[in-house]
This record gives sequence, C-alpha cells and structure tokens, in this order.
Amino acid sequence: MKLTAGIKTFSLFLGDIAALYASLLATLALRYGSGFYEKFIDVHAVPFTIVFVLWIVIFYVSGLYDLRQLRNNIDFLKTLALVIFVSATVAVMLFYFIPSFGIAPKTNLFIFLVIFIVIEIMWRRLANTLLASREAPNKVVLVGNGSVVEEIAKTIDENPQFGYAVVKRIHEQNDPKALERAVEESRANVIAVPRHLKKETAFALMLYELLGKGTLVIDVSDLYERILRKVPLTDIEETWFLENIEGAGRYYDSLKRAGEFLLALIAATILLPIELLVALFVKLSSPGPVIYRQTRIGKNGKTFMLYKFRTMRVAEKNGWLDTDKTRITGIGKILRSTHLDELPQFINLLRGDVSFVGPRPDFIEFYEKLKDVIPYYSIRTIVKPGITGWAQVTFPVTESAEQTKERLCYDIYYLKNRSLIFDILIILKTLRTVVTAAGK
Repeated sequence: MKLTAGIKTFSLFLGDIAALYASLLATLALRYGSGFYEKFIDVHAVPFTIVFVLWIVIFYVSGLYDLRQLRNNIDFLKTLALVIFVSATVAVMLFYFIPSFGIAPKTNLFIFLVIFIVIEIMWRRLANTLLASREAPNKVVLVGNGSVVEEIAKTIDENPQFGYAVVKRIHEQNDPKALERAVEESRANVIAVPRHLKKETAFALMLYELLGKGTLVIDVSDLYERILRKVPLTDIEETWFLENIEGAGRYYDSLKRAGEFLLALIAATILLPIELLVALFVKLSSPGPVIYRQTRIGKNGKTFMLYKFRTMRVAEKNGWLDTDKTRITGIGKILRSTHLDELPQFINLLRGDVSFVGPRPDFIEFYEKLKDVIPYYSIRTIVKPGITGWAQVTFPVTESAEQTKERLCYDIYYLKNRSLIFDILIILKTLRTVVTAAGK
C-alpha cells in the first residue's frame, strides 16, 4: 500500500488519539484497579474527550502534522515539549474553571501527563524514523532541466517522509525509447515529464505505453505542486489558467460570502473588548488617529478602503515601499507581530471588501508596478483579497519584486485549489503564526 502524505498525516493523528486514550486508561488502572473501566465510562470519558479534541487542534496548529517538520532532532523535541505544556495548561483551565465538567482531577491529571509524555515521545520518535527510513513507494524518473526540476529533486532528497525518491535524472529528452528503457531499468512507477513532451507524437505514444503498464505519467509542474504546494510560474502559460483557474472554486466562492458575514459578525462581537483595549493603547502610544485607512486593490482590480489599527507615527508612507521602521511605535511592533492591527478589517469583511482567506490586498502603486514586471500578477484579483492567505502563511515577507514573484506562486496555487477545507487549514496555520509570534 502506498503511503501518501494524507495517509501519513492521518496515521499520525490516529497514533496521537491512541496515545491519549491509552494514557488515560493506564492512569485510571493505576488509581482504581479492576474498576478502572467503570470510572472511565461514568466520569472521565466525556470531559477528557473534549480536552483531547482541543489538544489535537493545538497539535495541528503547532505543526505536529506538518511532514516537513518531522525530524528526530532537538528542534522537534522542543516543539513537542512546548505543545504538551500548552495543552496541559489548557486542560487545567478547563477542568478547574468549567464546573460543568464535573471533575477536577489533580492526581489523575498529573499521572496522565507523565504517562502521556513518555508514550507520545516514544510514538513520535518511532513514527519519524519509520516515515524517513522506509522505502519510498513513489520511485520517480525526473525528466528535464531548469530551476523547477532542480527544486523538485532537492526537496525530495531532503524530505524522504514525503514518500518520493528520484531514482533517475534525465536531462536530455530527444529519444523516447531511451526514456522508456530508463523507466523500466530503474523500476520506476512514476515519470515526471515537461508538459511539451506530451504534445510530441513519438513521446506521447511512448508515455501512453508506460501508462498502460501501470506507470504514473505526471507533468513536472504537477509534481512540483504536489511536493512544494505552489505553482511554478516558469512552467505555465495562459492556457494553463484557462484549464485550471477559470472554473476552480466558482461554486465555493458564491457560497462563501454568507458564511463569512455571519462569522465576521460573531467574531467581531466576541473580540470587541480586545478591540477596545487595543484602540486605547494605540491612542495613548502617540498622537494621531486610532484607525489607519489605506486604499487597496480588491476583486477584479477595483479599489476599496482597508481599515487597520495605526502602528506607526503620523506622516507614514503607504505600504511596501515605506522602509522607515523607526516610526513604528512600541505597541505597533506588538500589533504587527501578532496581527492584532488587522482587527478593524472585520469592517471590511462585513462590507464584502475582503474574505477571511485570499491573496494579500495590494496598494495601488504596488499593484500597478508589479503587474507590469511579473507575469500573470493580475490573476490574483479574480477573487477577493484576504485577511490571511496561503501565500501569507508560507511566504510572509517580501522585500523585492523577485520575492513577490515567488509569493505569487503560492497565490496561484490557492486560486487553483481553494475550498472550505483549504481555507480552514490556512486559518489554523495563521493561528499558529499568531501564537508563535506572541510567545517570542
């Protein structure tokens, strides 16, 4: 059975669930002997299940299901230790501040944490080892030259837990028979080829033969997407957008607005005390308005007014080109690092200017300049901009047009794959970024 990235992630999830309940049952067995199961069913099952659900969310937000981070090194152990500490704190708060739970386990919770730490560390170290050491189920013949192919090869080599291994590199593509022999001799079950080869008759016939023998034939650009979760700008053209973007997410976009309005209204109401407190701090930090208004580019290239808490002293310039960081106030640094300066954007959400998730809304001069120097840059505006987005959580800072071009690769990947599940994952990753920044 081939272990795809999804299966591997789900296996980690199931392993963590098993570790949690095994630790709880072991704790109860130590405390109550043969009557432990009755104690589990009657008293502990429901409240601990609620706690475990929150723990799994914390695990995800902290990156414990990100295959790129699964290494048996000190950084992973530090992350795991911090996650368990945060999760334990959440458990204590829930048990002792929510009376409806019906229990406030002191000794049991302590014993549970000790047992879980041991089991979880052993399980995760074993899982990391197995994911990295087992034979890759996807043996790839990689065809072509250029930066895209090199980046694929480098990423696969550095991340064996993805389940891919490049067993053969072929730089020249002028002999279909030689290419077929390379696949057969290396016993590859995947061949990644440049898109243009499929349009050449001799190569198309050979690839068709390989397909009939059970070999997966995939475009280099598609393999790049699967592994790096972005789109290679250098390997796509206008027809690619017509085939992949034009209809992608159309029905989801039409349903998204109603849900976002309701969620924005609820979230803005719940967070109102924090918003008022931040507004007070901004007012006291320096003279000037509490809310800063910026004209941004929205859907279909139309402009709108974006609202944020002011983080700099007055007379600041708009946007990306303002490099005078000395004007950032003390409270402004905190607001920027935690993204609390973006709370007023609930106004924009309610007005329909932006979505929770989408490409970053550009400044006018920024947009006008870059759409002339970066291919396909204007395609970002076919959807509403977002408070957060796939590009924002994976490539958060750009300081040049070249870096913005790299960030566009992630924006286009989002446009192609946007969905409710993807949006939820992006929001969870955003929460992880906020929590990490707050802890620094």
